Amino acid sequence: MKFTYKFFIGIAIYLFFNNTNVNAQGCVAIRSTGGLCAMDEHPDSLSSSGSWLFNANSRYYRSYKHFVGKQEQKQRIALGTNVINHSFAQDFTLTRIFNNRWSFSIDVPILNNVRSSLYEHGGKERHDTHSFGIGDVSVKAYAWLLNPAKARKGNIQAGLGLKLPTGSYNYQDYFQNTGVGGAKLLGPVDQSIQLGDGGTGIITELNGYYNFSHNFGLYGTFYYMISPREQNGVSSARGGTPSAKAVSNGSDIMSVPDQFMIRVGANYGVGKFNFSAGVREECLPAKDLVGGSNGFRRPGYIISAEPGITYRIKSFSIYTFVPIAMVRDRIQSVPDKITTRLTGVYAQGDAAFADYAVNVGVTFKL
Repeated sequence: MKFTYKFFIGIAIYLFFNNTNVNAQGCVAIRSTGGLCAMDEHPDSLSSSGSWLFNANSRYYRSYKHFVGKQEQKQRIALGTNVINHSFAQDFTLTRIFNNRWSFSIDVPILNNVRSSLYEHGGKERHDTHSFGIGDVSVKAYAWLLNPAKARKGNIQAGLGLKLPTGSYNYQDYFQNTGVGGAKLLGPVDQSIQLGDGGTGIITELNGYYNFSHNFGLYGTFYYMISPREQNGVSSARGGTPSAKAVSNGSDIMSVPDQFMIRVGANYGVGKFNFSAGVREECLPAKDLVGGSNGFRRPGYIISAEPGITYRIKSFSIYTFVPIAMVRDRIQSVPDKITTRLTGVYAQGDAAFADYAVNVGVTFKL
């Protein structure tokens, strides 16, 4: 019984610390939404008086490899025309556990992005644009679907919440050599480094685990955010005049897309350490479940191998997870399909992706 109890704690700790923070590795603008699972222990071990959890998760990546579909555009790096994004996200999440069934969390992301490119600055010299500030805050409620007193080997937790449009979706910086006479021009930065998307999202989430022994088990997460708003009204022309092509295919205004993530894997506990190995898919789909899907977006997905390690001392834990990209695919967008239909020539844009991302975080039980 003692071993079983400790194993349940280890599995649930893993699922909590192995957070579902969605923030894709590149120009596919899947933003930090904090999707933290509120599981810190097996639910049956939590007192009805409740407790608090505080989590700080840091995520960094550098995207620089361009893809059209699954085909890498290696000439972009060779020619020096590739776009390079440095993205840092710091999520602060506070979770209130009311009892062994219910919990509530609020996540506040702070984002810092730098984007280096040629084509946005006249095409001859490489310059940077920046964005910094609070991103889109999310609030979520969680509930265990199975009775924790009876579901001793595993359980499923459902989450439902809102992603609020608190982050700037019209963040502006100067673009060099794009104004009259080669002057700099102030305009909205690229969609991939905007702090928010301008829409209210409906968050749905499922987290589950199952144990086979006192130190080995499986985990899984499904996260989907529905974005009913089609476009946010912000021009994609970076302070300039949209091209006739962009106007005709609808990509002159930024889209507000859905996004989803799936994670599955296994973990093994040794003492105070918990080692994990899994697969993670992050996706920004071309079409939304609710509302229209036109406007500028770079739809695509990343499938990554995700090793991780967690270490816990009493009420304090630290973890590291590094999803490593195995498949990167920039799929055809709605504007791409409109252009294909209008011209009779197949059109598909590109996007830059990272090789890996680094997640490091700590959690305190208050």
